[in-house]
Amino acid sequence: MRPALAIAALALLAAAPAAADDLVKVGALSISAAWSRATPKGAPVGGGYLTIRNDGASPDRLVAASTPVSVKVDIHQMRMDGSVMVMRPVAGGVEIPPGQTVTFEPNGYHLMLEGLKQSLAEGQTLPVTLTFQNAGTVSVDFAIGSIGARGPAATMQHPHMNAPAGAPMHQH
Repeated sequence: MRPALAIAALALLAAAPAAADDLVKVGALSISAAWSRATPKGAPVGGGYLTIRNDGASPDRLVAASTPVSVKVDIHQMRMDGSVMVMRPVAGGVEIPPGQTVTFEPNGYHLMLEGLKQSLAEGQTLPVTLTFQNAGTVSVDFAIGSIGARGPAATMQHPHMNAPAGAPMHQH
């Protein structure tokens, strides 16, 4: 009976999405530094940030994302248009050229979570499914940092450190 339990436990681990501080691989792509910011109660939107590296010989493209925590997820880009910062959806997704790294970060490419069904709580994780044109689909957990987080460093080292007392270390 014990070998069956061990096999079942391994199967569950293999099926679970990667934690936010893990490197996630799908096809020739490596996904890292996945993070988000906490949102105030009742906020309708949130953002998601990550780094994608393409170690393959062909380009790939992030074409879609989804999460059970929001009604929809769009890929957006913020950029300067003259002296004005503008944010727009990116039609057709974002290309990840071979041998290149694309970083989704505040004031650049990012995932826009629209119609949040719940607040994003600091210290928890946000499950996101990413869909690539060639590599396919992969699940990634984004570490949720503080409302004012500026990057993944503080959120990824120990995502459970700022959780309320008694909260689970990781919520999957």
